[in-house]
Amino acid sequence: MTKARSGAIRDMSTRGVMETRDPHSPARYTRHLVVSVLAALVAILGPPALSHPPVTRLLGDLNLSGYPPAMKPPDFSGRTATGRTVSLAGLRGRVIILTFWTTWCSECRPEMPVFEQLHRDFAAEGLTVLGINVREGGPVIRTYAKELGLTFPLVLDPKGEIQASYGVVGLPTTFLIGRDGRGVALAVGPREWGSPPARAIVQALLEEPTVRKGAS
Repeated sequence: MTKARSGAIRDMSTRGVMETRDPHSPARYTRHLVVSVLAALVAILGPPALSHPPVTRLLGDLNLSGYPPAMKPPDFSGRTATGRTVSLAGLRGRVIILTFWTTWCSECRPEMPVFEQLHRDFAAEGLTVLGINVREGGPVIRTYAKELGLTFPLVLDPKGEIQASYGVVGLPTTFLIGRDGRGVALAVGPREWGSPPARAIVQALLEEPTVRKGAS
């Protein structure tokens, strides 16, 4: 390396060190300005929110169909087999598993105790399991619930009106609804609702922000 080139490199290096150490250098001022702006943004907007698990990516693990984005689950109101009145609107802010079933549906029966377990495990965290019974009466439903030890709400749909509003044809058919009232997914036919993928979906939905009642 020539002396002239070596000297030029030393000179550039020295200038860089001096620029860094000089509190009035343009580079130091720019860095200080950027840091100040970022600090102000954090103070105004708050810290960045934690990202939620990608629910849509989890749906495929349980072979669930995504709910059409332009459609919203129809509201309904009904009485349970124990005489309570429940409505979808009244459950806003909770994650909902809405399953359509009957006592004579052979594929529904194995799912009901699994839904009961999800109800027991996650109700305190914001999960509501609703079983919409299609065209059966209270006495037969109560007998069935007692036999299987079901405590989650079983809603009577004696005329099939809720069933029709959701377009349900085959049983079981199950819908997942988020805290904000949006339809998340649906399953026609049985699924492994007690499996790790199913529980992961429920937990991911529960981690979403709670929506205040009355919020649009």
